[in-house]
Amino acid sequence: MLRLGLTGGIGAGKSTVARRLVERGAVLVDADVIAREVVAAGSDGLAAIEAAFGPEAIGPDGEMDRPAVASIVFGDAEARRRVNGIVHPRVRARSDELIDAADPDAIVVQDVPLLVEGGMAAAFPLVVVVGLDVEERVRRLVGTRGMAETDTRSRIAAQADDAQRRAAADVWLDNSGSEEDTRRRVDALWDERLVPFEENLRAGRAARSGPVLLVEPDPTWPEQARRLAERVAAAAGERGRGVEHVGSTAVPGLVAKDVLDLQLAVDSLDDADALAAALAAAGFPARPKIVADNPRCPPARPDEADPVRWDKRFHASADPGRPAHLHVRVHGSPGWAYALRMRDWLRADPDARVEYAALKREAAASFGADPDAARYVTHKEPWFDAADARARTWASSAGWSVT
Repeated sequence: MLRLGLTGGIGAGKSTVARRLVERGAVLVDADVIAREVVAAGSDGLAAIEAAFGPEAIGPDGEMDRPAVASIVFGDAEARRRVNGIVHPRVRARSDELIDAADPDAIVVQDVPLLVEGGMAAAFPLVVVVGLDVEERVRRLVGTRGMAETDTRSRIAAQADDAQRRAAADVWLDNSGSEEDTRRRVDALWDERLVPFEENLRAGRAARSGPVLLVEPDPTWPEQARRLAERVAAAAGERGRGVEHVGSTAVPGLVAKDVLDLQLAVDSLDDADALAAALAAAGFPARPKIVADNPRCPPARPDEADPVRWDKRFHASADPGRPAHLHVRVHGSPGWAYALRMRDWLRADPDARVEYAALKREAAASFGADPDAARYVTHKEPWFDAADARARTWASSAGWSVT
Protein backbone atom coordinates (compact mmCIF):
# COMPACT_ATOMS: atom_id res chain seq x y z
CA MET A 1 0.00 0.00 0.00
CA LEU A 2 0.97 3.63 -0.25
CA ARG A 3 1.13 5.63 2.98
CA LEU A 4 0.73 9.35 2.49
CA GLY A 5 1.46 11.97 5.16
CA LEU A 6 -1.01 14.87 4.95
CA THR A 7 -0.51 18.06 6.91
CA GLY A 8 -1.03 21.81 6.86
CA GLY A 9 -1.40 24.72 9.22
CA ILE A 10 -4.60 25.55 11.05
CA GLY A 11 -7.11 27.02 8.63
CA ALA A 12 -5.22 25.88 5.51
CA GLY A 13 -8.03 23.55 4.39
CA LYS A 14 -6.51 20.17 5.19
CA SER A 15 -9.92 18.72 6.04
CA THR A 16 -11.24 19.65 2.58
CA VAL A 17 -8.34 17.83 0.95
CA ALA A 18 -8.70 14.80 3.20
CA ARG A 19 -12.42 14.60 2.50
CA ARG A 20 -11.84 14.61 -1.26
CA LEU A 21 -9.14 11.96 -1.00
CA VAL A 22 -11.57 9.74 0.90
CA GLU A 23 -14.21 10.36 -1.79
CA ARG A 24 -11.68 9.13 -4.37
CA GLY A 25 -11.06 5.96 -2.37
CA ALA A 26 -8.35 6.71 0.19
CA VAL A 27 -8.35 5.22 3.69
CA LEU A 28 -8.10 8.09 6.19
CA VAL A 29 -6.23 7.75 9.46
CA ASP A 30 -6.85 11.01 11.32
CA ALA A 31 -4.43 11.66 14.19
CA ASP A 32 -6.72 14.25 15.79
CA VAL A 33 -9.69 11.88 15.83
CA ILE A 34 -7.54 9.07 17.22
CA ALA A 35 -6.04 11.37 19.87
CA ARG A 36 -9.56 11.94 21.20
CA GLU A 37 -10.45 8.27 20.92
CA VAL A 38 -7.52 7.02 23.00
CA VAL A 39 -8.49 9.22 25.97
CA ALA A 40 -12.26 8.78 25.65
CA ALA A 41 -14.36 7.96 28.70
CA GLY A 42 -13.61 4.46 29.97
CA SER A 43 -10.29 4.14 28.10
CA ASP A 44 -7.02 3.17 29.70
CA GLY A 45 -5.62 6.39 28.25
CA LEU A 46 -8.04 8.48 30.28
CA ALA A 47 -7.25 6.41 33.37
CA ALA A 48 -3.58 7.22 32.83
CA ILE A 49 -4.40 10.93 32.47
CA GLU A 50 -6.33 10.87 35.75
CA ALA A 51 -3.51 9.01 37.50
CA ALA A 52 -1.00 11.58 36.27
CA PHE A 53 -2.97 14.78 36.87
CA GLY A 54 -5.72 13.95 39.35
CA PRO A 55 -9.52 14.04 39.20
CA GLU A 56 -9.50 17.69 38.08
CA ALA A 57 -8.44 16.41 34.63
CA ILE A 58 -11.84 14.69 34.24
CA GLY A 59 -15.01 16.63 33.43
CA PRO A 60 -18.48 15.98 34.87
CA ASP A 61 -19.39 14.01 31.75
CA GLY A 62 -16.62 11.52 32.40
CA GLU A 63 -14.54 12.75 29.48
CA MET A 64 -11.15 14.42 29.70
CA ASP A 65 -11.51 18.10 30.58
CA ARG A 66 -9.36 19.46 27.77
CA PRO A 67 -9.27 23.09 28.96
CA ALA A 68 -8.29 21.91 32.43
CA VAL A 69 -5.48 19.71 31.08
CA ALA A 70 -4.35 22.52 28.78
CA SER A 71 -4.09 24.86 31.77
CA ILE A 72 -2.07 22.25 33.68
CA VAL A 73 0.49 21.73 30.94
CA PHE A 74 0.67 25.37 29.80
CA GLY A 75 4.21 26.55 30.53
CA ASP A 76 5.11 23.25 32.20
CA ALA A 77 7.39 21.24 29.92
CA GLU A 78 7.45 18.22 32.23
CA ALA A 79 3.64 18.05 32.40
CA ARG A 80 3.45 18.37 28.63
CA ARG A 81 5.92 15.48 28.27
CA ARG A 82 3.75 13.36 30.56
CA VAL A 83 0.63 14.06 28.50
CA ASN A 84 2.49 13.30 25.27
CA GLY A 85 3.92 10.14 26.82
CA ILE A 86 0.39 8.95 27.48
CA VAL A 87 -1.29 10.04 24.25
CA HIS A 88 1.33 9.67 21.51
CA PRO A 89 2.16 5.95 21.93
CA ARG A 90 -1.54 5.12 21.97
CA VAL A 91 -2.14 7.21 18.85
CA ARG A 92 0.71 5.40 17.07
CA ALA A 93 -0.57 1.99 18.14
CA ARG A 94 -4.14 2.74 17.03
CA SER A 95 -2.90 4.21 13.75
CA ASP A 96 -0.90 1.05 13.11
CA GLU A 97 -4.02 -1.06 13.76
CA LEU A 98 -6.02 0.91 11.21
CA ILE A 99 -3.23 0.74 8.64
CA ASP A 100 -2.79 -3.00 9.14
CA ALA A 101 -6.53 -3.46 8.59
CA ALA A 102 -6.49 -1.62 5.25
CA ASP A 103 -6.49 -3.52 1.97
CA PRO A 104 -3.08 -4.32 0.46
CA ASP A 105 -3.80 -2.01 -2.47
CA ALA A 106 -5.01 0.89 -0.32
CA ILE A 107 -3.81 4.45 -0.44
CA VAL A 108 -3.66 5.33 3.25
CA VAL A 109 -3.78 9.02 4.10
CA GLN A 110 -2.43 9.79 7.55
CA ASP A 111 -3.72 13.21 8.57
CA VAL A 112 -1.09 14.49 11.01
CA PRO A 113 -1.50 18.16 11.98
CA LEU A 114 1.94 18.38 13.62
CA LEU A 115 3.80 16.21 11.11
CA VAL A 116 6.38 18.94 10.41
CA GLU A 117 6.69 20.07 14.02
CA GLY A 118 7.22 16.45 15.08
CA GLY A 119 9.87 15.77 12.45
CA MET A 120 7.85 12.88 11.02
CA ALA A 121 8.16 13.56 7.27
CA ALA A 122 10.81 10.91 6.68
CA ALA A 123 8.43 8.21 7.90
CA PHE A 124 6.22 8.56 4.81
CA PRO A 125 6.94 7.70 1.16
CA LEU A 126 5.16 10.94 0.23
CA VAL A 127 4.23 14.08 2.14
CA VAL A 128 1.48 16.43 0.95
CA VAL A 129 1.22 19.86 2.56
CA VAL A 130 -1.92 21.92 2.10
CA GLY A 131 -0.76 25.51 1.66
CA LEU A 132 -2.59 28.79 2.13
CA ASP A 133 -1.39 32.34 2.78
CA VAL A 134 -1.43 33.29 6.47
CA GLU A 135 -3.70 36.28 6.00
CA GLU A 136 -6.23 34.17 4.12
CA ARG A 137 -6.09 31.54 6.87
CA VAL A 138 -6.79 34.23 9.46
CA ARG A 139 -9.68 35.56 7.40
CA ARG A 140 -11.24 32.13 7.00
CA LEU A 141 -10.82 31.12 10.66
CA VAL A 142 -12.28 34.38 11.94
CA GLY A 143 -15.07 34.41 9.37
CA THR A 144 -16.13 30.75 9.34
CA ARG A 145 -15.13 29.43 12.77
CA GLY A 146 -15.75 32.60 14.74
CA MET A 147 -12.29 32.56 16.29
CA ALA A 148 -10.87 35.76 17.74
CA GLU A 149 -8.20 37.23 15.49
CA THR A 150 -5.59 37.49 18.27
CA ASP A 151 -6.14 33.84 19.23
CA THR A 152 -5.98 32.81 15.58
CA ARG A 153 -2.68 34.57 15.01
CA SER A 154 -1.13 33.16 18.18
CA ARG A 155 -2.13 29.63 17.20
CA ILE A 156 -0.68 30.09 13.72
CA ALA A 157 2.54 31.50 15.19
CA ALA A 158 2.88 28.47 17.48
CA GLN A 159 2.96 26.11 14.48
CA ALA A 160 5.60 25.56 11.80
CA ASP A 161 5.82 28.35 9.24
CA ASP A 162 5.44 27.96 5.49
CA ALA A 163 9.20 27.71 4.90
CA GLN A 164 9.43 24.75 7.28
CA ARG A 165 6.41 23.08 5.70
CA ARG A 166 7.75 23.58 2.17
CA ALA A 167 11.00 21.93 3.26
CA ALA A 168 9.02 18.82 4.22
CA ALA A 169 6.63 18.82 1.25
CA ASP A 170 6.93 16.49 -1.70
CA VAL A 171 3.68 18.06 -2.87
CA TRP A 172 2.58 21.60 -2.01
CA LEU A 173 -1.16 21.62 -2.64
CA ASP A 174 -2.35 25.20 -3.08
CA ASN A 175 -5.73 25.85 -1.47
CA SER A 176 -6.03 29.54 -2.32
CA GLY A 177 -8.89 29.18 -4.79
CA SER A 178 -12.43 27.90 -4.49
CA GLU A 179 -13.29 24.52 -3.01
CA GLU A 180 -13.93 23.26 -6.54
CA ASP A 181 -10.43 24.39 -7.55
CA THR A 182 -9.00 22.41 -4.65
CA ARG A 183 -11.03 19.33 -5.55
CA ARG A 184 -9.65 19.48 -9.10
CA ARG A 185 -6.09 19.70 -7.76
CA VAL A 186 -6.70 16.74 -5.48
CA ASP A 187 -8.19 14.75 -8.34
CA ALA A 188 -5.15 15.45 -10.51
CA LEU A 189 -2.86 14.38 -7.66
CA TRP A 190 -4.86 11.19 -7.17
CA ASP A 191 -5.01 10.21 -10.83
CA GLU A 192 -1.56 11.26 -11.98
CA ARG A 193 0.59 10.48 -8.96
CA LEU A 194 -1.00 8.59 -6.06
CA VAL A 195 -2.69 5.78 -8.00
CA PRO A 196 0.32 4.98 -10.21
CA PHE A 197 2.64 5.30 -7.20
CA GLU A 198 0.60 2.71 -5.28
CA GLU A 199 0.41 0.42 -8.30
CA ASN A 200 4.18 0.62 -8.75
CA LEU A 201 4.80 -0.13 -5.08
CA ARG A 202 2.48 -3.12 -5.12
CA ALA A 203 4.13 -4.46 -8.27
CA GLY A 204 7.61 -3.78 -6.93
CA ARG A 205 8.59 -1.70 -9.93
CA ALA A 206 10.13 1.68 -10.56
CA ALA A 207 8.26 4.50 -12.18
CA ARG A 208 8.91 4.68 -15.90
CA SER A 209 11.60 7.21 -16.75
CA GLY A 210 11.22 7.21 -20.55
CA PRO A 211 13.74 8.54 -23.09
CA VAL A 212 16.68 10.68 -22.03
CA LEU A 213 15.72 14.33 -21.70
CA LEU A 214 18.36 16.72 -20.43
CA VAL A 215 17.16 19.78 -18.55
CA GLU A 216 18.89 22.86 -17.25
CA PRO A 217 20.08 22.74 -13.63
CA ASP A 218 17.28 22.99 -11.08
CA PRO A 219 18.35 24.83 -7.92
CA THR A 220 15.83 22.79 -5.92
CA TRP A 221 17.46 19.44 -6.73
CA PRO A 222 19.59 19.42 -3.55
CA GLU A 223 16.54 20.13 -1.39
CA GLN A 224 14.52 17.42 -3.12
CA ALA A 225 17.42 15.02 -2.69
CA ARG A 226 17.65 15.90 1.02
CA ARG A 227 14.04 14.85 1.57
CA LEU A 228 14.58 11.55 -0.20
CA ALA A 229 17.87 10.97 1.61
CA GLU A 230 16.19 11.44 4.99
CA ARG A 231 13.51 8.95 3.95
CA VAL A 232 16.13 6.40 2.88
CA ALA A 233 18.15 6.92 6.07
CA ALA A 234 15.03 6.38 8.18
CA ALA A 235 14.25 3.17 6.32
CA ALA A 236 17.83 1.92 6.60
CA GLY A 237 18.07 2.61 10.33
CA GLU A 238 21.18 1.27 12.03
CA ARG A 239 22.20 -0.73 8.95
CA GLY A 240 22.80 2.48 7.03
CA ARG A 241 26.07 4.41 7.14
CA GLY A 242 24.89 7.59 5.52
CA VAL A 243 23.06 8.74 2.40
CA GLU A 244 24.66 11.10 -0.12
CA HIS A 245 23.31 13.00 -3.10
CA VAL A 246 25.55 11.96 -6.02
CA GLY A 247 25.46 12.07 -9.81
CA SER A 248 24.85 15.00 -12.12
CA THR A 249 22.01 16.60 -10.15
CA ALA A 250 24.43 16.93 -7.22
CA VAL A 251 26.75 19.16 -9.27
CA PRO A 252 25.61 22.81 -9.37
CA GLY A 253 25.35 24.22 -12.87
CA LEU A 254 25.44 20.86 -14.70
CA VAL A 255 22.74 19.85 -17.17
CA ALA A 256 21.20 16.52 -16.28
CA LYS A 257 18.27 14.22 -16.61
CA ASP A 258 15.67 15.16 -14.02
CA VAL A 259 16.50 12.03 -12.03
CA LEU A 260 18.06 12.28 -8.59
CA ASP A 261 20.83 9.85 -7.67
CA LEU A 262 21.38 8.86 -4.05
CA GLN A 263 24.01 6.61 -2.53
CA LEU A 264 23.32 4.61 0.61
CA ALA A 265 26.41 3.21 2.33
CA VAL A 266 26.21 -0.10 4.18
CA ASP A 267 28.73 -2.38 5.84
CA SER A 268 28.05 -5.34 3.55
CA LEU A 269 25.86 -6.46 0.70
CA ASP A 270 24.14 -8.78 3.17
CA ASP A 271 22.98 -5.61 4.91
CA ALA A 272 21.91 -4.22 1.54
CA ASP A 273 19.81 -7.31 0.86
CA ALA A 274 18.30 -7.20 4.34
CA LEU A 275 17.16 -3.64 3.69
CA ALA A 276 15.38 -4.38 0.41
CA ALA A 277 11.89 -4.65 1.89
CA ALA A 278 12.26 -1.52 4.05
CA LEU A 279 13.56 0.51 1.12
CA ALA A 280 10.69 -0.72 -1.05
CA ALA A 281 8.18 0.32 1.61
CA ALA A 282 9.82 3.75 1.66
CA GLY A 283 9.15 4.07 -2.08
CA PHE A 284 12.30 2.49 -3.58
CA PRO A 285 11.73 -1.04 -4.91
CA ALA A 286 14.80 -3.04 -5.90
CA ARG A 287 15.97 -3.43 -9.49
CA PRO A 288 17.54 -6.89 -9.17
CA LYS A 289 19.02 -7.00 -12.68
CA ILE A 290 21.51 -4.25 -11.82
CA VAL A 291 24.07 -5.73 -9.44
CA ALA A 292 27.39 -3.98 -10.13
CA ASP A 293 29.16 -0.88 -11.40
CA ASN A 294 31.69 -0.92 -14.22
CA PRO A 295 35.11 -1.23 -12.56
CA ARG A 296 37.41 1.77 -12.96
CA CYS A 297 40.84 1.25 -11.53
CA PRO A 298 44.31 2.57 -12.39
CA PRO A 299 47.20 0.14 -12.86
CA ALA A 300 48.60 1.31 -9.54
CA ARG A 301 45.53 0.00 -7.73
CA PRO A 302 45.19 -3.71 -8.60
CA ASP A 303 43.21 -4.17 -5.39
CA GLU A 304 40.36 -2.30 -7.07
CA ALA A 305 40.38 -4.50 -10.19
CA ASP A 306 38.35 -7.31 -8.63
CA PRO A 307 34.86 -6.95 -10.16
CA VAL A 308 33.34 -8.31 -6.95
CA ARG A 309 34.45 -5.16 -5.15
CA TRP A 310 32.24 -3.16 -7.52
CA ASP A 311 29.08 -5.10 -6.67
CA LYS A 312 26.12 -3.08 -5.43
CA ARG A 313 22.38 -3.14 -5.08
CA PHE A 314 20.18 -0.81 -7.04
CA HIS A 315 16.74 0.60 -6.26
CA ALA A 316 14.60 3.16 -8.07
CA SER A 317 11.72 5.36 -7.01
CA ALA A 318 8.19 4.12 -7.60
CA ASP A 319 6.92 7.70 -7.46
CA PRO A 320 6.07 8.95 -10.97
CA GLY A 321 6.31 12.51 -9.71
CA ARG A 322 9.93 12.28 -8.57
CA PRO A 323 12.24 9.93 -10.51
CA ALA A 324 15.21 8.86 -8.43
CA HIS A 325 17.85 6.14 -8.33
CA LEU A 326 19.28 4.66 -5.15
CA HIS A 327 22.69 2.97 -5.31
CA VAL A 328 23.42 0.82 -2.26
CA ARG A 329 27.18 0.33 -1.99
CA VAL A 330 29.53 -1.03 0.63
CA HIS A 331 31.14 1.74 2.64
CA GLY A 332 34.77 2.08 1.58
CA SER A 333 34.34 0.08 -1.65
CA PRO A 334 35.80 1.42 -4.93
CA GLY A 335 32.34 2.15 -6.34
CA TRP A 336 31.30 4.06 -3.22
CA ALA A 337 34.45 6.20 -3.31
CA TYR A 338 34.22 6.71 -7.08
CA ALA A 339 30.71 8.20 -6.86
CA LEU A 340 31.81 10.71 -4.23
CA ARG A 341 35.12 11.54 -5.93
CA MET A 342 33.56 12.21 -9.33
CA ARG A 343 30.88 14.40 -7.79
CA ASP A 344 33.36 16.48 -5.83
CA TRP A 345 35.81 16.78 -8.73
CA LEU A 346 33.08 18.03 -11.05
CA ARG A 347 31.98 20.49 -8.39
CA ALA A 348 35.53 21.79 -8.09
CA ASP A 349 36.58 21.87 -11.78
CA PRO A 350 34.51 24.16 -14.06
CA ASP A 351 36.35 22.99 -17.20
CA ALA A 352 35.48 19.39 -16.41
CA ARG A 353 31.83 20.38 -15.98
CA VAL A 354 31.77 22.10 -19.38
CA GLU A 355 33.42 19.09 -21.00
CA TYR A 356 31.05 16.62 -19.38
CA ALA A 357 28.00 18.73 -20.25
CA ALA A 358 29.02 18.76 -23.91
CA LEU A 359 29.40 14.97 -23.85
CA LYS A 360 25.98 14.57 -22.26
CA ARG A 361 24.34 16.77 -24.90
CA GLU A 362 26.08 14.83 -27.67
CA ALA A 363 24.97 11.48 -26.24
CA ALA A 364 21.41 12.70 -25.71
CA ALA A 365 21.19 14.03 -29.27
CA SER A 366 22.39 10.71 -30.68
CA PHE A 367 20.77 8.17 -28.38
CA GLY A 368 18.33 10.01 -26.10
CA ALA A 369 15.29 8.59 -27.89
CA ASP A 370 16.18 5.03 -26.86
CA PRO A 371 13.52 3.87 -24.39
CA ASP A 372 16.02 2.19 -22.03
CA ALA A 373 18.85 4.79 -22.37
CA ALA A 374 21.42 1.99 -22.71
CA ARG A 375 23.32 3.52 -25.64
CA TYR A 376 23.24 6.95 -23.98
CA VAL A 377 25.04 5.43 -20.98
CA THR A 378 27.46 3.35 -23.06
CA HIS A 379 28.49 6.36 -25.15
CA LYS A 380 29.81 8.10 -22.03
CA GLU A 381 31.81 5.17 -20.65
CA PRO A 382 35.17 5.95 -22.34
CA TRP A 383 35.04 9.50 -20.98
CA PHE A 384 34.38 8.19 -17.47
CA ASP A 385 37.36 5.86 -17.70
CA ALA A 386 39.69 8.74 -18.63
CA ALA A 387 38.05 11.19 -16.27
CA ASP A 388 38.60 8.95 -13.27
CA ALA A 389 42.36 9.31 -13.61
CA ARG A 390 41.97 13.10 -13.66
CA ALA A 391 39.64 13.00 -10.68
CA ARG A 392 42.15 10.93 -8.73
CA THR A 393 44.91 13.41 -9.57
CA TRP A 394 42.71 16.25 -8.38
CA ALA A 395 41.80 14.36 -5.21
CA SER A 396 45.45 13.75 -4.41
CA SER A 397 46.49 17.36 -4.99
CA ALA A 398 43.49 18.72 -3.09
CA GLY A 399 43.98 16.44 -0.11
CA TRP A 400 40.51 15.00 -0.77
CA SER A 401 39.55 11.86 1.08
CA VAL A 402 36.43 10.07 2.22
CA THR A 403 35.92 7.99 5.33
